[in-house]
Amino acid sequence: MNTQEVIELYNQYVIGNYGRLPKVIVRGKGNWIVDMDGNKILDLFPGWAVSGIGHCHPRVVEAIQKQAAQLIHMDNTFYTLPQGQLAKLLSERSFGGKCFFCNSGAEANEAALKLARKYTAKGKYKFITTEKSFHGRTFGALTATAQPKYHDGFLPLVPGFEYVPFNDIDALTEAFSDETAAVLVEPIQGEGGINPASAEYLHTIRNLCDEFGAVMILDEVQTGMGRTGRWFAYQHIDVIPDIITLAKALGGGTAIGAIIAKPEVAAALVPGSHASTFGGNPLACAAGIAVIEAIEEEHLLENTQKMGEYAQQKLNELKNKFPIIDSIRGIGLMLGVQLNIPGAAIVSRCLEKGLRINCTQETVLRIMPSMTITAEELDQAFAILADVLAEETKK
Repeated sequence: MNTQEVIELYNQYVIGNYGRLPKVIVRGKGNWIVDMDGNKILDLFPGWAVSGIGHCHPRVVEAIQKQAAQLIHMDNTFYTLPQGQLAKLLSERSFGGKCFFCNSGAEANEAALKLARKYTAKGKYKFITTEKSFHGRTFGALTATAQPKYHDGFLPLVPGFEYVPFNDIDALTEAFSDETAAVLVEPIQGEGGINPASAEYLHTIRNLCDEFGAVMILDEVQTGMGRTGRWFAYQHIDVIPDIITLAKALGGGTAIGAIIAKPEVAAALVPGSHASTFGGNPLACAAGIAVIEAIEEEHLLENTQKMGEYAQQKLNELKNKFPIIDSIRGIGLMLGVQLNIPGAAIVSRCLEKGLRINCTQETVLRIMPSMTITAEELDQAFAILADVLAEETKK
């Protein structure tokens, strides 16, 4: 089949809920993907940040192949070794919590919200989330996502949610009450435009949760698993949440999500209170173990810090050259380029030239390469971006 025939296959048989780019991707390796026509594309937004250690990392491929030959799935009526091993690795690299496994970030956030209500005192039911947040598209996670554009057509939403401006301590403090069960916030808003939470803001959440007997939940679906140069973004700040939610890069490309909860909070989930048929399956957990081993053995946290600084330097050079760039923000390899014009055309033109990036909130270019990215690959990427920005400037 050719590209157009595959697109026609989708048009006829696949529900059209995605705005897809007109390319059929057939393979990936490291920081590169190849389309059906043989074009190589440098991928600086791999799988929406899922392929955190690159496409088809050899260690992940080997782990999946080995596990698939032994046991692909087993329901949670039984114990399996990979799930226990992965839980131990995550607990040791976070705050010593206990894990629940599912299959996506949205599922992880749903589990965290349920756990918060189950754990807190009777009468506590309200959740506080922030404007421009993104927590998923299932009903609870969708309601937590404080962006009206995603709510359109799905009203009424789940009751009990209150939205406050991000990083606004006064609004946050005013929103708290004895009915507050939890605050759910991203340490760095991803889809919202790469907006880091201030240390003061996160400390205030922690203090208010302690004061009111509420649960502090950090959505680390995008920021977790090394994206910012630490295992988890909260580790840049001296604050410990009650629950963190994970997905995306955790499985190296396989479908997996998780929550890590403090042991006393986790104890509220008892048999029958929550479950996931595919959660913690041996195949995905084996991949997750391989991801952690690769990050440590290849010193990818250190590379993320180093390449993040290098990328910011290069992006600031572009900012000084092109007035259509207002600012650069982010931590590690979670970077945003704030434009003063719409960015969709820039993304499309970059793709034509062999570079994949993303645009969110209409004017923010998202650059989130894998932790294995090299300076040479970043140079290639930013040379393409510079060419495209030069074209836009001339218009």
